[in-house]
Amino acid sequence: MVHLITGLILKGTVVAVASNTKHEFSKRAKESIKLIEDHGVEGDAHAGRFMQHRYLAKQMPSLLNNRQVHLLASELFADLRSSGFTVAPGELGENVTTAGLSLTNFPLGTRLRIGRSAVVELTGLRTPCALIDRFRNGLKRAMIMKQEQPRFRCGLLGVVKTTGHIRPGDLIKVDLPPFDGLQPLPAL
Repeated sequence: MVHLITGLILKGTVVAVASNTKHEFSKRAKESIKLIEDHGVEGDAHAGRFMQHRYLAKQMPSLLNNRQVHLLASELFADLRSSGFTVAPGELGENVTTAGLSLTNFPLGTRLRIGRSAVVELTGLRTPCALIDRFRNGLKRAMIMKQEQPRFRCGLLGVVKTTGHIRPGDLIKVDLPPFDGLQPLPAL
């Protein structure tokens, strides 16, 4: 299904899911994960009502967590492979790896209905950090598209609006916000 005004594809699938109880760069692939409303991925180090990103949590401990779920398009892996980088689902720290969606083109407030009941609202683009180069030297530069305005390809961040289990193969349906209020996703 393609949106008539934006031309964006509004259906995709889950390729992989991952989580990690520790604050490590990569996350381990799982058979399924549970998304919990206003909390994030059950058992993941980045889940919680308040900011769990280590640097941001130190700076602003009472800041609401707008980074509960990290999503990344699997199509990025093929592009990175052509640049000499081999990356698998979960290795860039994402919880949900998708296929068929141009994730970074969705506006702020887009909701992804994943599987039978889970809903994630997009809050911003994940910005590349120095840890990416520690994972694979030179990868940070490959994660930034050179244009008039640099565009990050590190995936998206979101908050869980409706609890649900998700697993590879689940359908993703996209609900765009009202057209008159479309705003690009900010970098977080």
